[in-house]
Amino acid sequence: MTWLTVALVLVVAAAGLLRWRRPAWYWLTFGVTLATLRVLLRYPSVMDACGLTVPAPRWRLTLARMTNRAIPGPRAPRILRVRPTRTGLVLRLKLRPGQDAFDVAASCDRLRHSFAMYGVTSRELRSGVVEVRMTGYDVLKRVQMPAKCDTRPMRVPVALREDGAVHFRDYRAVPHALTLGATESGKSVYQRNLVAALAPQRVALVGIDCKQGVELFPLARRFSALADNPDTAAELLDALVAHMEDVYQLIRAEQRITADVPDAEIAADIWKLPDDLRPVPIVVLVDEVAELALFATKEEEKRRDRIITALARLAQLGRAAGIYLEICGQRFGSELGKGITMLRAQLTGRTAHRVNDESSANMAFGDIAPDAVLAAIQISTDMPGVAITGDSTGGWARIRAPHTSLRQAVNTCNRYADLAPDLPALAPFRPALGGPKPIPAPAVESAPAAA
Repeated sequence: MTWLTVALVLVVAAAGLLRWRRPAWYWLTFGVTLATLRVLLRYPSVMDACGLTVPAPRWRLTLARMTNRAIPGPRAPRILRVRPTRTGLVLRLKLRPGQDAFDVAASCDRLRHSFAMYGVTSRELRSGVVEVRMTGYDVLKRVQMPAKCDTRPMRVPVALREDGAVHFRDYRAVPHALTLGATESGKSVYQRNLVAALAPQRVALVGIDCKQGVELFPLARRFSALADNPDTAAELLDALVAHMEDVYQLIRAEQRITADVPDAEIAADIWKLPDDLRPVPIVVLVDEVAELALFATKEEEKRRDRIITALARLAQLGRAAGIYLEICGQRFGSELGKGITMLRAQLTGRTAHRVNDESSANMAFGDIAPDAVLAAIQISTDMPGVAITGDSTGGWARIRAPHTSLRQAVNTCNRYADLAPDLPALAPFRPALGGPKPIPAPAVESAPAAA
């Protein structure tokens, strides 16, 4: 008994130390088993206390009376599956007749306390089936991305969600995005993660950094074009608009709309073109959009209108041509002048780091997810990198990007510098740096539309 007691004390001490210093290790060794038992044992009583039960059907009540048996009690949603993950548990529930997915969502905070979990979220998979994701510890306190992620062309992992899932930036689903954040909020780190994740892919990176290039020029070996002042940015955006028009001419020439071609093979964007004809997709990163919209003289006002018009055209028409926008800034609103709200309406993805005022959060989420505004202004200064992300569907989530130093991002860009395509339309704006010779991309030539 003495040795058994000593062993038990050592195990408890080790569990306590892991929970304090390495919560992820604690969860994988002890927490997942204890949490699963706790959820399964408490499930009926917790569902009843949270009001997530329904009375037994009438036929069962009638049958119990006829056979002189005990009256059946209320029934909770049926558990279809319990799946442990590296950060928590995932419960798939089958709702009873009369229950709604909103009832489960409204009870998430009570479920969190009842099951002694760190966080609980829910979402409806299909009619009558709800997925409840539980996290066993604060996954955003020390972000650890999975070793393997479901990375695809133009879909890269950039952050971790508060429910333990990986947050992806999918350009084919959400072509354009707006990222806001105050100074030292983690916006630059989020941008570095995005560039580092795109570096190994077949994509052209175009940067506009009006802070004299201090953010993007260290990564210049992987960029196909860079601009560090508003005048060069205006010329670069005009070149992108001209390139977009050439791509549309190519698509029209290769649409294959004759009667003997199946409908599924008719091309309406670059992704339906053959691989040997498909132009390289382009991701345009604007580091501080306010610097492009501010002006002090009449000449600067003309330049500003030219820049905003080009950005709006790329946001409206660039998706099919494979041109995607990443607009970043500390503020983004109507005070930046005409055309700004029209541009914002085209930016489907919204991400807001810590902001200095409520109006900045309203810029990002006021028109799509009002609940996210309150969450954005509650981000504290001691959690740099934490952000709220949402899209036009109204859904939102809290995320945090893993810390990536500028040195790490530079090393990644240098490693894949030979993958930077050399686009003829953007050749005048290619950063003049020594390095591996770029891969020539297929030239896009204007062609008459097919008859």
